[in-house]
Amino acid sequence: MPLRLPDRLPAIDLLKQENIFVMDDTRAHSQDIRPLRIAILNLMPLKITTETDLIRLLSNTPLQLEISFMKLKSHTPKNTPIEHMMMFYRDFESMRNEKYDGMIITGAPVEQLEYEEVGYWDEISQIFSWARTHVTSTLYICWAAQAGLYYHYGVPKYPLAKKMFGIFPQTPLDPLLPIFRGFDDVFMMPHSRHTEIWRADIVARPELSLIAESEDSGVSIVMARGGREFFITGHLEYAPNTLDNEYKRDKDIRSDVDLPRNYYHDDNPDNAPMVTWRAHANLFYSNWINYYVYQETPFDISKIE
Repeated sequence: MPLRLPDRLPAIDLLKQENIFVMDDTRAHSQDIRPLRIAILNLMPLKITTETDLIRLLSNTPLQLEISFMKLKSHTPKNTPIEHMMMFYRDFESMRNEKYDGMIITGAPVEQLEYEEVGYWDEISQIFSWARTHVTSTLYICWAAQAGLYYHYGVPKYPLAKKMFGIFPQTPLDPLLPIFRGFDDVFMMPHSRHTEIWRADIVARPELSLIAESEDSGVSIVMARGGREFFITGHLEYAPNTLDNEYKRDKDIRSDVDLPRNYYHDDNPDNAPMVTWRAHANLFYSNWINYYVYQETPFDISKIE
C-alpha cells in the first residue's frame, strides 16, 4: 500500500522516479481505509532532503500511512523556503489535540549546546511530554534521542574528543525482539555527532533497555516502555550521499575534517560511497511500523493514552 502525502510535496516526484508507490491526498481520500497516522517533527536544516529520506523508508510497508509534518513555533528554519514550511508543515499547537499511531523526531544541529540553552527547548519538552499520551510509538533520532533520554530519564550527554563520523557496525543485544526480526548478527549504521551517551547511564536505569551497541560508536539503540519509545543515536535514514555531502561541505570550511570511516571505497573520497546500511534501515522501519505501531495501536485512534 502507498503512503498518503500532502499534495505537491517535493518528495512525491523524487520517490516516483525510484519506483516507490506514493499518492497524494486527493487520490487517497477515495479509498475506504483507516490509514496509520504518522507525525514527523523535522528539526534538520535541509528539510526537503530529510522528508524524502524518511518517506523512502516508510514506504516499504504494505500498510497505508498518512504523513503529517510538524514544526516548532519557537524556531524559524533558515535553509528551507518559508513557502514550503507554510504549505506542508503545521505548528505543534495546531496538532496537540490530535492523536497519532507513530511519530518520528529527527536530529538537530544543536548538540554542542546544553539542552536548556537550545532556543526551542521549552516547546520541544512539551512535545516530548505530549507524545507519551498522544502517540503509540515514537522514534527519537540522533540529537532528539539524546534530548529525549535526558528529558524523560535524566540521562546526560558527553562531548566527544573527535566527531563520530562514518558507518559503524552495530550488534543487536536482544535479537529476538520484533524490531530486529530478519536482522543479521551485525548491522551497519551511519553516525554524525559530536556528543555521546554512556552505556553505564543506560543500564543504571531499569526503565531503559539497551538493545543495540557498537564497539566503535557506543550506545546505538535504546528502547523504553515496551517499544513505545526508541532512541536511535545514529541515522539509519541517511541517503547514500549524505555523509559525502557533509564531508565536502565541512572540508571547504575547515582543514581538520576527517574522512567518514567505513564509507568510501578504499577510503578514497574520489570514489563512490559504499552503501552497507540500506537493507537493515528498510527492515528496521518496516518492523517498527508493523510490530510497534500497527500491532499495538487501537483502531479507534482516540483511545491512545
